[in-house]
Amino acid sequence: MEKTKAIFFTILCVFVSLSSAIVDDFCVADYSFPVGPAGFPCKNPANVTVDDFVFSGLGVSGNTSNTMFNSAVTPAIDTKFAGLNGLGISMARLDIGVGGVIPLHTHRVSEVIIVIDGTIIAGFIASDNTAYFKKLNKGDMMIFPQSLLHFQVNVGEIPALAFVSLASAHPGFMFTSSSLGSNDLPTEIIEKITLLDAKQVKELKNIFGGSPN
Repeated sequence: MEKTKAIFFTILCVFVSLSSAIVDDFCVADYSFPVGPAGFPCKNPANVTVDDFVFSGLGVSGNTSNTMFNSAVTPAIDTKFAGLNGLGISMARLDIGVGGVIPLHTHRVSEVIIVIDGTIIAGFIASDNTAYFKKLNKGDMMIFPQSLLHFQVNVGEIPALAFVSLASAHPGFMFTSSSLGSNDLPTEIIEKITLLDAKQVKELKNIFGGSPN
């Protein structure tokens, strides 16, 4: 009898789960409300169209000439692609000029990269400070585990193109250099919490627009 109850309960849970999935096929972002920890509120299904599930921005090359890193990141995340909201996935296009880099950065979810053109060195640093890095060519893929610092460097003779997929519609990005240089922490505090001197800190603040104090 107990076994029968257990089987019935399991089947019931499955049907409840399936029912929820069918009712909540999607939650297209309603941009008239601010984003919260769980994403955007859902757009009225009556106002949803196929265009909410299409994003064409990744077909256009990013401008690599206007950054000091000679690279460009074009994201397709929930703030730009309404249909991704709540689905736990996003993408981005990486354009990396010759000698360019996607500098050391992190985000709160795992990432997969696939190289479409060119040659890059990609890698990450584990929490025990072990560095895992490798030269990647066209068609190669690599995984970056969640929250770990990682990077990409173009070591080829032509511009590199890669696409990444991230396990969140709103993965969050923190670039080490810009995070240090764009905040309003006093210079002396940044000196103490890093090995940078005052001149280096002020140079970062000047580049990334942080408070000059």
